[in-house]
Amino acid sequence: MLGWNNLREVERAWAANGSVGEPVIKCEFEKVISMEYMVYFNFFVWVLPPLLLMVLIYLEVFYLIRRQLNKKVSASSGDPHKYYGKELKIAKSLALILFLFALSWLPLHILNCITLFCPSCRKPSILIYIAIFLTHGNSAMNPIVYAFRIQKFRVTFLKIWNDHFRCRRAPPVHEDRQEERPSD
Repeated sequence: MLGWNNLREVERAWAANGSVGEPVIKCEFEKVISMEYMVYFNFFVWVLPPLLLMVLIYLEVFYLIRRQLNKKVSASSGDPHKYYGKELKIAKSLALILFLFALSWLPLHILNCITLFCPSCRKPSILIYIAIFLTHGNSAMNPIVYAFRIQKFRVTFLKIWNDHFRCRRAPPVHEDRQEERPSD
């Protein structure tokens, strides 16, 4: 990772203890990866700015949709309330995904900031484990949110669930019902 690791510190500590040979590294995340990398490069460059940008974009999207929904409808135009209502529902679903992303990832990044900026601060191990669990759980949340918020995703999700996890194949749905009629 472009030199963002703690190998030098591990080697110095190994030599300071009078040990010979290759250092034995205890496989803990904070022992092998640099918190400078995790905070400055990962969080401050690749997580926080895009997250803030997405929040601003969603605020603008919601503002524009609300403004369109509050406009008077002219007789010649179709039904903008129906169109923008659908757009609002989709935007809410995507905003929920963004919120869940932030809720899942910010605790770990905040703990990383505490580790870097306050090395003497004690962090309960359970908080670290919960934060890591949340980051892993975020990957499982998106399909579930899509499945419950968007009907096409819900139908597909339930079909996959029934086919592969419950071992129950659903009968095929035909677009053209004429195929089911007996021939003359």
